[in-house]
Amino acid sequence: MNEPDFSEIYAIMDASFPESECRSFESQKALLKHPSYRIMTEKNEQGNTVAFLAGWEFAYFRFVEHIAVDSRIRGGGLGKKLMSRFILQSDKPVVLEVEPPVDEWTRRRICFYERLGFHLNPFEYVQPPLREGQADLPLQIMSYPDALSEQAFAPFKQLLYTEVYGLKLK
Repeated sequence: MNEPDFSEIYAIMDASFPESECRSFESQKALLKHPSYRIMTEKNEQGNTVAFLAGWEFAYFRFVEHIAVDSRIRGGGLGKKLMSRFILQSDKPVVLEVEPPVDEWTRRRICFYERLGFHLNPFEYVQPPLREGQADLPLQIMSYPDALSEQAFAPFKQLLYTEVYGLKLK
């Protein structure tokens, strides 16, 4: 991926997520060298990136780290198109993190994923900090095609913590 393409992706990411939910430009760009990390994009007629999905491909499951659409064209189906394409690429389970349903926006986001066949799992989950000096972030896990128990999610969580978040687990 070239620098202008990544810069367009990062600009959408930076505008779509709070700082606690995305890495710095350089840290995010460094992930492009990780063999499990993938980015899918949608471009407009002018060839500019207007939506992206950043995910991870592991042996037994896949993880959606970020999905976002340029704020000027949200609601037009690009998010659904990207997520559906990602799901159809493999028969492995897919997991993603969401903010707990505490307001209209978080509930709408969860409903978006539920319409695609995801399940909101009832157990607690914490995203480790993506930037130095940040606190852990309480989130929830959604899974496709089936709901997961906390026990069934445990090996996924361990891989997320070590590979995606770079934690050294004991």
